[in-house]
Amino acid sequence: MSPASRPSPTLSRDAPSVIKYRVRAVMASCFICSVAALLLIISRGHTTFLEALRLLGWWPVGPLEIAKSLLLTSLLFMGFLFERGIAEGEWRNWARGRCFIEPLNDWVGWRNYVAGPITEEVAFRSIIVTLHLIAKISPTRIVFVSPLYFGIAHVHHFYEFKLTHASAPLRPMLFRTIFQFTYTTIFGWYAAFLYLRTGSLFAVILVHSFCNCCGLPRLWGRVQIEMPPPTIVVRGKEDEDLPSQRIEHKQLGIGWTIAYYVIMLAGIVAFWYQLWPLTKSPLALASFPQSR
Repeated sequence: MSPASRPSPTLSRDAPSVIKYRVRAVMASCFICSVAALLLIISRGHTTFLEALRLLGWWPVGPLEIAKSLLLTSLLFMGFLFERGIAEGEWRNWARGRCFIEPLNDWVGWRNYVAGPITEEVAFRSIIVTLHLIAKISPTRIVFVSPLYFGIAHVHHFYEFKLTHASAPLRPMLFRTIFQFTYTTIFGWYAAFLYLRTGSLFAVILVHSFCNCCGLPRLWGRVQIEMPPPTIVVRGKEDEDLPSQRIEHKQLGIGWTIAYYVIMLAGIVAFWYQLWPLTKSPLALASFPQSR
């Protein structure tokens, strides 16, 4: 492990130098592992090159599978899309494409929305799920077992957080780590299911990036909008550094909150009923006996 990739009490995992080194390292690792998996599938599975690429989700691309996967996933985030797009008026920025450009203005954005989804889905879906498939493990077991690797891969964040927050109490940090392990594992269940049902690596990459953009939806509380602090127009060179200003939140009328939770619940119900129809594909890598 290179010191350039390790955080320290004075160097966060969000430092550009750490992110750039880690992205290069994990990209190289994914490339080497993908080539090794490809050769293993061809030699041990007695398949052609194109068939091996299909098992790894690289080919065909599956544009229809991508569109249906994003549509299905957006049903889960209907409440979030309503709150951000309608209540907060972000739909104008979405229409202009600013929501796709602005997050990529720094290295944290590139890691969270580009490099992270690509490398994690290549490693945990394209490679690990496929190796489980050629080992003749049942699709249902793959869906529920393989994401544990994905969840465990995030546990090291406890160590990194402890380094940069040495005085923080242990119990909240443990809760934070357990919570992160839980929701990454749950997402892994969904991503593994989606991958096996659609056979498209690109679909799960874009779904992963979309989920990272949305974050965890609101599960309680009233709908509110952010009120950014006033902009400082003129500042002399002799002025002292100002403390960081907190973003204020303004609660909207109760009608917005009721609408949010109704839309969120409607999205969850729609997701449940469309889970099998929208993931049905001729490119599927496995069939589930429970499918309806």
